[in-house]
Amino acid sequence: MAVNYEDQTILFDFVVKQGNGVKGLIDSGMSCVPQPFVQPPSERIATLNGQTCEAAQPIDLSQLDGPHHKEVAKQIVEAAETLGFFQVVNHGVSVELLELLKTSAHEFFAQPPEKKAIYLKEVSPNKLVKYGTSFVPEKEKAIEWKDYVSMLYTNDHEALQHWPQPCREVALAFLKSSMQMVKRVVEVLMEDVGVRLEEERMNSLMGTKMVNMNYYPTCPSPELTIGVGRHSDMGMLTVLLQDGIGGLYVRLDNGDWAEIPPLNGALVINVGDTLQVSHS
Repeated sequence: MAVNYEDQTILFDFVVKQGNGVKGLIDSGMSCVPQPFVQPPSERIATLNGQTCEAAQPIDLSQLDGPHHKEVAKQIVEAAETLGFFQVVNHGVSVELLELLKTSAHEFFAQPPEKKAIYLKEVSPNKLVKYGTSFVPEKEKAIEWKDYVSMLYTNDHEALQHWPQPCREVALAFLKSSMQMVKRVVEVLMEDVGVRLEEERMNSLMGTKMVNMNYYPTCPSPELTIGVGRHSDMGMLTVLLQDGIGGLYVRLDNGDWAEIPPLNGALVINVGDTLQVSHS
């Protein structure tokens, strides 16, 4: 359908309120970035001279069960205390499941707009699923170049009943599989400060669990936009699965930005604000 890219009210309604998303813009034949998506220069990340982050070197979690436990635990603790990001391999989540997760995400976002729009926060039939574009598009200076679906976990039954059909089973399998890895990482971090958590305390510390899927449609001028703006995560730990395209940047202590390039079969772990507060 034809969209008036110049009329910002019509554009906002089409993308955000009607649930067509950024993908809907691309599918409509848009060939240049509309003004509401153009980020101020101060918010863009110059990637031409981008450096590779030290978190690109993966930590082999399987080594925690062998004679190199102390060495690997030290790597995890140092990464968590300094950069707050590290990449892990041999983490116990199967590569097949990770590939299925990517496929199911594409299946969700490939659906017709009306299938996704039922999960817009204003009309979503339940509190567990939210679909949208950008973080708070009504208040942002520039809308982020992404569509997303967020699935809150309460229990298996509700997840399988309410999460979107194209991705519910795979997303739930990933959540449950990755939680075992998260517990192991938290145990290592807690051991470093002399704390051993019982199962109940561990579950309490983990708090809210959710699976978010972000979709970044091909952009005609990516240097003008941002998929996800600068932020820190509020939770305890975030487990990130990248596809092969990359674009995950971490801010270093000196203010520079460095990329964590995607590595097949790897997961990126980000220490969130909650764990930082708990640690301090």
